[in-house]
Amino acid sequence: MSESHSEKDLQREITELQGKSATAARLFDIRRIIGGLFVLYGVIVTIAGLTASDADIDKAAGVNINLWTGLGMLALGLFFLAWLKLRPVAPPPPDVVAGDEPRE
Repeated sequence: MSESHSEKDLQREITELQGKSATAARLFDIRRIIGGLFVLYGVIVTIAGLTASDADIDKAAGVNINLWTGLGMLALGLFFLAWLKLRPVAPPPPDVVAGDEPRE
């Protein structure tokens, strides 16, 4: 009986580790990191563009480059975050444990 009890404990522990692994994969998904950074920097650059002086705009040939770049960065960051939300990481397939192979 102790063997089946330890086998159940092992299976439970494996299941918990697989759950933690899937959570870590979702947490550190590169789309989340890239999207978050682009949104953060996009907000900063957009604010810089909204507060730009006429002299700053004249330096860029009359174009408020900070405003347009910030809005582009915001759009790209939101795209990455929407992509993450609409197409989440698929959980890894369950591993076959030794002894659980199908028999013929």
